[in-house]
Amino acid sequence: MQTRLYKMYKESITAELKEKFGYKNIHQVPALKKIVVNMGVGEGAKSLEVLEKAMEELSAITGQQPVMLRAKKSIANFKIRRGDPVGCKVTLRRDKMYEFLDRLINVALPRVRDFQGIPSNKGFDSGGNYTLGLKEQTIFPEVNLDKVKRAQGMDISFVTTASSRDEVHALLSAFNFPFRRK
Repeated sequence: MQTRLYKMYKESITAELKEKFGYKNIHQVPALKKIVVNMGVGEGAKSLEVLEKAMEELSAITGQQPVMLRAKKSIANFKIRRGDPVGCKVTLRRDKMYEFLDRLINVALPRVRDFQGIPSNKGFDSGGNYTLGLKEQTIFPEVNLDKVKRAQGMDISFVTTASSRDEVHALLSAFNFPFRRK
């Protein structure tokens, strides 16, 4: 079964982007490869319970078991030693990726207080990717507000096959990504 956004991508977005950028081949049209959701939990080095709670919430949000991330090198100022647990991440592909994107755009982002849209001039890199930072996990309806002990931010990276910032912006805008009007 195809997800709603994947079906929309195949039926209308590819034709729209092919016409807009003048591609000769359908394989030149930018596509989403994966979405990486990352939670940095600095307190995870001191208290494993905080990291386990963050992993549990990330699992509920994405529908996939996260991987624990460990420090690559020691940082004395933050009292972190090499190998200490410092965060968790999930890499979403195919159907789960499109389902997460659909929930993010249509359910979670509108729940942000005083939401004006996402700035369209920040977060793009030269490799054709977009990264979005969220301040708390409570905007997702899968997270039980009664069990949340502390607000935990996350980074969401959209990895695409696009080669420029304009292509990524056009692709995400075609998915009705809520970019702020200039």
